[in-house]
Amino acid sequence: MKISGNAIRPGNIVNHKNRLWVAVKIQHTQPGKGGAYLQVELKDIRDGTKLNERFRSSESVERVRLDEKEYQFLYEEGESIAVMDLETFEQIQLLKEILGDSLSFLKDGMILKVVSYEGEVVGAELPETVVMEITEADPVVKGQTASSSFKPAILENGLRIMVPPHIEAGTKVVVNTADGSYVERAK
Repeated sequence: MKISGNAIRPGNIVNHKNRLWVAVKIQHTQPGKGGAYLQVELKDIRDGTKLNERFRSSESVERVRLDEKEYQFLYEEGESIAVMDLETFEQIQLLKEILGDSLSFLKDGMILKVVSYEGEVVGAELPETVVMEITEADPVVKGQTASSSFKPAILENGLRIMVPPHIEAGTKVVVNTADGSYVERAK
């Protein structure tokens, strides 16, 4: 669907220069001379490169809609993972690099959101948070509980995170998959 250059909003996905971009930041500029324009920071969906582009209201850009579907993680195989469509039970292979840093939080049976454009997979997302078990945690230092300090701990997947002093080995915690930060103790 074609939209005017000044109708781009953050989060919109556009086809520009034969690539798919997501609009990250937008700044409306009205120079003293000439027409107004939007200064848009675009991020490539596939490789994450950034581009700053100016769009005038007279220009048009192709806004695209992505298809999102839920898949269940089955197993890892070399440089890819196998996932299954929850409706048709069809299995597909995804490259591990699509998940990026959040790959380490992947667990058996986890539900992923796979994003595609015209049948081509362009991304995959894990749930916002996952429950993980602490396998190793430093002991509490006396007097440390009075202040709001954190101590290092190691998760079941080998990742090191910072947790509150009352968290011990064997405790299940909720972890943010985007940045690997501690959210809360699992209920």
